[in-house]
Order: sequence, then structure tokens, then C-alpha cells
Amino acid sequence: MTEHTEKIALYKSGMIKFTQQDFTGALAEFDRALALDPQFADVHQSMAHCYEKIGDLDRALASAQKAVEYNPDDFLAHTSLSIFYQRRGMIQEAEEEKAIAARLQPDNPL
Repeated sequence: MTEHTEKIALYKSGMIKFTQQDFTGALAEFDRALALDPQFADVHQSMAHCYEKIGDLDRALASAQKAVEYNPDDFLAHTSLSIFYQRRGMIQEAEEEKAIAARLQPDNPL
């Protein structure tokens, strides 16, 4: 199995665990995928939602920030980051991310 194939398989396995609400198991799979590709933005995005589900907003925010850093043109990454900022009471940052998301997909009613 190539490294690319393996990281995709780990990501998919993590997503299956996420849908089964096995957030700890999902995070373990995502960590393994990141060991192969630390800039795998979709994994960071998914980790953010896992951390949110287990109540760790600090790590959720950090993961969402990495998702945006590694894929700055991803509408959903900016939208998620905006939500996490809002939940942390960081309204100015939330509004900035929402504005970026709106520019990326102007027809999407945020």
C-alpha cells in the first residue's frame, strides 16, 4: 500500500468511527493519518469535530485553525473555524472567518 493510499484508508476508517460516535477511535485513526501527512487538511477538519464532540473546544479550535492553514480555500474549514471562534466568545475572529467563507462561496447562505 502506498503512503497516499494508507493515509486515505486511515482517514476513511476515522470517518467510519466518527459516524459510529467512537470519537476516541476516530482521533486515533486521524493521528495515524497525520503521521503520514501532517498537512492533511481534511483530517485536521475532522479532528476538530471529534474534539468538539468530546467537549475539548481548545483542541477543536486548534485543529480547525490547522485545517484553514493547510487549505485556505476550503469554505467548510472557514465556516467551522468561525463556529469554533464563536463558541469561544471570539466574535471578531468568528466574523472574519465568516466573511472569508462568504467570499469563497458567495451563493451559500451562511
